[in-house]
Amino acid sequence: MIDTSLSHRIRLGEDSTLELKSVVMAGKRITSPRRQDFADELAAFANSRGGTLVLGVDDKTREILGIPLECLDAVEQWVSEICNDAIKPALDAGIHKLELNLADGRTLPVIRVDIPRSLFVHKSPGGYFRRLGSSKREMPVEILARLIQERNQSRMIRFDESLVPGTGLGDLDYALTRRFLREDTIAEGVTEMAARKLGLVANDEDSTPRLTLAGVLLCTRKPQQWLPHAYIQAVSYAGDRTDVDYQTDARDIEGPLDEQVAEALHFVRRNMHVRATKTTARSDYPQFSERAVFEALVNAVAHRDYSMAGMRIRLHLFGDRLELYVPGALANTLTTDSLHLRQASRNELIVSLLARCPAPTDLGRMNLMDRRGDGVPIILRESRKLSGHSPEYTLIDESELCLVIWGKK
Repeated sequence: MIDTSLSHRIRLGEDSTLELKSVVMAGKRITSPRRQDFADELAAFANSRGGTLVLGVDDKTREILGIPLECLDAVEQWVSEICNDAIKPALDAGIHKLELNLADGRTLPVIRVDIPRSLFVHKSPGGYFRRLGSSKREMPVEILARLIQERNQSRMIRFDESLVPGTGLGDLDYALTRRFLREDTIAEGVTEMAARKLGLVANDEDSTPRLTLAGVLLCTRKPQQWLPHAYIQAVSYAGDRTDVDYQTDARDIEGPLDEQVAEALHFVRRNMHVRATKTTARSDYPQFSERAVFEALVNAVAHRDYSMAGMRIRLHLFGDRLELYVPGALANTLTTDSLHLRQASRNELIVSLLARCPAPTDLGRMNLMDRRGDGVPIILRESRKLSGHSPEYTLIDESELCLVIWGKK
């Protein structure tokens, strides 16, 4: 098999999802790369978003050196043994023999190892590693603890369904909860059974009713009493950079998630530039598409990682752009390039409840969230139409998603 797309990636060099390794043999024995280092590289990919490791390519010159044909089976067996024996728990990787084209028309055999993002946290001989950029890095204790919690939760129960200690049925706000009831059950009122069916309440290990994370975030007046980091920090600057001397407005936006969205949208409306022209009638030209900003804010509160204590959503407004920082890596196997093509939810319960939440009346839609996955396409389309520039998504250190929406000049 000849892989032309891999040749193109190799030509560009290593990145967060590609690692290159040359292979040095002494007879049928592999002397380079070192077994421990190779295991660390594989585990780092699995602990991050996955990636591809190619054996038979020089990582510095990007020259395809190949692997002797008679040694291919031995190298494949070596990789398989490392995945099973040197990494705990054992790593499920795809090992492929293939050929790559050289500039002179020849082909050389290499081995491609595809490592998916794992549901587990893997320990290799050197410790616990993750992939940052084009290299592996040992995970600090706090990052490791958070990753273990996140992946344990993903295998057993979604984090937004987990119970919040110290809460009880009495903390549910009647008016906030009532809006999630079906019309045919509204007359019965907010009963414990109704709250349980909605996923707002469940029993802890002592059979005591507790609110779920989603219940706290959407059905209590002040979720920050239990989740101090679950708010939006909004700041407006007069210039094009973060400078306290040019700060024109700032607010910490708290309350239930739908109120946070409405208040954050109001903050943007209040602080963005609006140009007015008048011929026969006045026409206003806003700096940002309100529909795009609304969709971005809804996605932020719906998909952020609430397990990341100490991190909040940050909304920064500048003279030429809007920046929105959302805690958490992308859910499942999403990438910044596939956001507009695919759907994946970290918080299924929160998403389902937001889909029942009434939207602000001036936005021309019934509910806060549309579960068809149109949010990102709307952000891209409406922003391009207004400013002529495409919004930019960037993943920072596999722990925070940044969206930049450029304003109309």
